[in-house]
Amino acid sequence: MKICILPGDGIGPEIMAEAVRVLRMLDLGFEMEEGLLGGCAVDATGDPYPLATQQLAQDADAVLLGAVGGPQWDRLAREQRPERGLLGIRKHLGLFANLRPAILYPELANASTLKSEVVAGLDILIVRELTGDIYFGQPRGIEVRELAGRQERVGFNTMHYSESEIRRIVRVAFEAARQRRRKLCSVDKMNVLETTQLWRDVAEETANEYPDVELSHMLVDNAAMQLVRNPKQFDVIVTGNMFGDILSDEASMLTGSIGMLPSASLDANRKGLYEPCHGSAPDIAGQGVANPLATILSAAMMLRYTFALESSAQRVEQAVKTVLAQGYRTADIHEPGTRKVGTREMGDAVLAAL
Repeated sequence: MKICILPGDGIGPEIMAEAVRVLRMLDLGFEMEEGLLGGCAVDATGDPYPLATQQLAQDADAVLLGAVGGPQWDRLAREQRPERGLLGIRKHLGLFANLRPAILYPELANASTLKSEVVAGLDILIVRELTGDIYFGQPRGIEVRELAGRQERVGFNTMHYSESEIRRIVRVAFEAARQRRRKLCSVDKMNVLETTQLWRDVAEETANEYPDVELSHMLVDNAAMQLVRNPKQFDVIVTGNMFGDILSDEASMLTGSIGMLPSASLDANRKGLYEPCHGSAPDIAGQGVANPLATILSAAMMLRYTFALESSAQRVEQAVKTVLAQGYRTADIHEPGTRKVGTREMGDAVLAAL
């Protein structure tokens, strides 16, 4: 069982260190090897996803990632920016299915900006297609064109989905819904975009394979509103790359802190890249105050989805619940009456609970 460890940039190395400590304590015989991705890879090699990392990721059974990016790389050419490394590894490994759970732990009910009665007991899963849509569609670029008799710069990107791409992600979502409350909401913008009319048509066709799952549809603007108005109406949401990017970040804040949320990106054979939903947080990097729990929970998802070690995954998740019940809080989830700790101390608490 080989894991490619990619700490990345900003707070990435700090939070990754705690997740690796948890995996080592489980003593499951993992072989872990570290590589470079993102800004640190640009600095070392000039490439956000260098060949050595490509080989390491290809050979591994799973990839555990910290975070990438930071303002010091914002002025680089687009193909050299850290985020291109993230897009590159997703495409290279064929990681088309992004699973983002949004769970509100009872101890953090007051951390949400919404009323506790709106979010109490929240447990939803967003399934986002990850390798298609406007992020990867061709043609794309910025050109100078003549408009109304004058020269102007025009930026353009193309939204693109094939029937097979839609069907495979919708099937992942149906399978996930079968393991939960058997409700699936497909989110699109079919009243405006032909691409998402196809999305809805394929979702309807695929529903015939899953008569035990209730399928509904919602336009993306309404879905964004409903996530704030009544988020507990949802069980599993499936949507495209761009809509999923936006909605999953919105859903993350229902739980009080994006620092609490893990994610999994899977290929057709359950090989996965696992990472926290938050970014590299360069403003707090190196201070030892970042929340490592999302990365630790991402490692738990890795145990579950790639290695089929369900009991070990539950052990890690229970340890996180225990430390929250004990009152341990990093700065992002701290409130009066709880114990404010740093990154390492939070990791120590999880290890103690294990």
